Amino acid sequence: MCRHLAYLGPAEPLGRFLVEPPHGLYRQSWAPRRQRYGTVNADGFGVGWYAEGDPVPARYRRAGPIWADLSFADLSRVVRTTALLAAVRDATLAGADAEAAAAPFATGPWLFSHNGAVAGWPHSLAAASRTLPPEDLLSLEARNDSALVWALVLHRLHGGDEEGRALADTVLDVAAAAPGSRLNLLLTNGETIAATAWGDSLWYLAEPGRRTVVASEPYDDDPHWLQVPDRTLLVANRTDVLLTALKEPSTEAAPASLKEPCS
Repeated sequence: MCRHLAYLGPAEPLGRFLVEPPHGLYRQSWAPRRQRYGTVNADGFGVGWYAEGDPVPARYRRAGPIWADLSFADLSRVVRTTALLAAVRDATLAGADAEAAAAPFATGPWLFSHNGAVAGWPHSLAAASRTLPPEDLLSLEARNDSALVWALVLHRLHGGDEEGRALADTVLDVAAAAPGSRLNLLLTNGETIAATAWGDSLWYLAEPGRRTVVASEPYDDDPHWLQVPDRTLLVANRTDVLLTALKEPSTEAAPASLKEPCS
């Protein structure tokens, strides 16, 4: 389990979203307000961000708690970015590859995080893993459920799927193979954010034409934060937020879609 956050907007220091808010990820590492599973996120953290003119994000990840890393305090104060994805981690299984298991995972222009757990891991996803090319399995960054879910998403992205569809289809396939899984996924390419609410909390804060924040929980008490319903796909940029209901794998009803105005 974990808490995660993605941001698109004007250039701001990393700490503006992660450290300075009264309930930012820094504080959520030991005192989350809306976390449904687990209470402390001290098994690692990471942040990925985009520099001007470079589509490939940089990352800073550590295996320990964010509050114990004095270097990150300096980094978050001076590094500015127009897009980021960050997470603090509560490991499902202890000792799973340390720093390599900390989100965000990254390939090409994408940053990815998984808040949740795959039920019955690893046996439940044995069949799904066989849909991946062997080289994808051999190059997994970590031996945990989140890394494999990322590989499944990435396989769809490389196949030409847009970000939202890649997340939605992966969630539905994993949920069918492993019922009871919690699959809050978060993905950005520096220009858009895609996320799923599936088993845990998800919120967004939008200022049309200026910024969009998507997070496991609000980092402050701004009344403009809006909660995303469970079983929902969110796709956002700096001006729009689109919510699409996700059907349960066992049902035949077609997904419903609605446009949420930014306010």
